[in-house]
Amino acid sequence: MAAKAEAKKSVKKGDAYKDGQRTKPVCPKCGPGVFMATHGDRVSCGKCGYTEFTKKE
Repeated sequence: MAAKAEAKKSVKKGDAYKDGQRTKPVCPKCGPGVFMATHGDRVSCGKCGYTEFTKKE
């Protein structure tokens, strides 16, 4: 009996670009190609941990 290999979960690609324009900020420490995750009150880099907080108005 051959066990079926479980398929890898597909990673959603294309979130960083829309119509050729960047939609997510780039990490200033890591450089081009490393995008920062957008949260409610901050943006953070998953690679180096750099975080920028947004001001509350």
